[in-house]
Amino acid sequence: MSYVIGVDLGTSAVKTVLVDKQGNIAYETSESYPLSQPKAGYSEQSPEDWVKGTLTSLRRLVEISGVSPDEIEGLSFSGQMHGLVLLDEDNHVIRPAILWNDTRTSKQCRQIEQVLGDELLQIARNRALEGFTLPKILWVQENEPEHMEAARVFLLPKDYVRYQLTGDLAMDYSDAAGTLLLDVTGKKWSEKIASAFHLPMSLCPRLIESFEDVGGLLPEVAEQTGLSVNTRVYGGGADNACGAIGAGILSEGQTMCSIGTSGVVLSYEERKDLDFEGKVHFFNHSEQDAFYIMGVTLAAGYSLEWFRGAFGKDLSFDQLLHDVNNVEAGAEGLLFTPYIVGERTPHPDADIRGSFIGIDAAHKLPHFARAVLEGITFSLRESIDILRESGKTITSVVSIGGGAKNETWLQMQADIFNAEIVRLENEQGPAMGAAMLAAYGSEWFPSLQDCAAAFLRPAKSYQPDAKRAEKYNELFAMYQDIYGQTAELNKRLAAFRG
Repeated sequence: MSYVIGVDLGTSAVKTVLVDKQGNIAYETSESYPLSQPKAGYSEQSPEDWVKGTLTSLRRLVEISGVSPDEIEGLSFSGQMHGLVLLDEDNHVIRPAILWNDTRTSKQCRQIEQVLGDELLQIARNRALEGFTLPKILWVQENEPEHMEAARVFLLPKDYVRYQLTGDLAMDYSDAAGTLLLDVTGKKWSEKIASAFHLPMSLCPRLIESFEDVGGLLPEVAEQTGLSVNTRVYGGGADNACGAIGAGILSEGQTMCSIGTSGVVLSYEERKDLDFEGKVHFFNHSEQDAFYIMGVTLAAGYSLEWFRGAFGKDLSFDQLLHDVNNVEAGAEGLLFTPYIVGERTPHPDADIRGSFIGIDAAHKLPHFARAVLEGITFSLRESIDILRESGKTITSVVSIGGGAKNETWLQMQADIFNAEIVRLENEQGPAMGAAMLAAYGSEWFPSLQDCAAAFLRPAKSYQPDAKRAEKYNELFAMYQDIYGQTAELNKRLAAFRG
């Protein structure tokens, strides 16, 4: 037998999966690590914790599988995006990594907008948002000049782990696209952006393809993990790009909806000249010379988690949603907006907050639960509509994550998106995408598309109901009015929040 390993470096844990040539998950393990929040809005981690967790997870994977190390041909990565890792001249970590969900950089975002103006969207193809890497670099430049002076190169999380496993310093295009320093369509670091903020080009690492062979494991790493030094390591990709690969989003028209803590609508794209005016993200895909368009709902599954904690903390999610199917579409006139931590698409607004609109004395817990599901899905529909307005035909959407675990919610997605919703048989998200990059890099398949055809199998599809789809169209128009009606009020309320 032959196997590859996918390593998914998340925010709370690293997950490793062992995959055979038929795409079956033979074994999987995970190791958690701590998150540090030293101040309000700060979110940091120790890069060494990622390395330790990855080595432990790989060792456990080899041990519990009983597979011969020589049968494991390749390994690749998926990683949390945007996190800043600064290394000194000896490639030692200078300070804790500043993560994607750190919000300290609002001042630096405004600075980037002021200095670059329209050129930012022309080059980096994305707005300056707190989560991206360049604002974090500028924050260190302003607040920790001694650290910036010592910095010789920056990496993203999975790239640092890969460096520790192989000794190779590099960054793939799909992850580099989330830094605001990459010329996305030119596939090169932007001298214009770097020089605008007095950053040396040497700070930017070598760029590679996600499926590129970057070498074998260091002897000491092979010894610690039980893997062979002959196991080849491939570049890997950003978690959203790998999630797309793991869902088979590898050709024009293919779209996925991923509902986890946040929600993502992502569609494959080959056109370079699209202009979304920053309403959605435009990133390099891990597929060569391809891109993906992505809209984000900041609090998708998190809205449901918040609702359960606030109003049904003694209930499981299954119990909370048990009677939702007995409530008609529209929750009998109750609408919810999932802006409980601000919003990203199509309203990049840190001050907006959520609402229940239309509360009636007759409404019970199932009405509110259904309204929460519908509100999350309406928010994702806004991204779907932006894609359709660009000329895309979206008739089928692959649903992954928590939103693919509830039959009622899957049917709701079909009705609200007015598209077929497909649930996969063995959905492993970014970890599977990383394994597929290793399989392709190991030349198991002539293309990633061929790999997807062999690895991914649909389990069930859901078709839109015409009457419910029409009703949801009317409700969606009302939902879209809520942002404009409440934005100014929420700005005034912001002063009263802790």
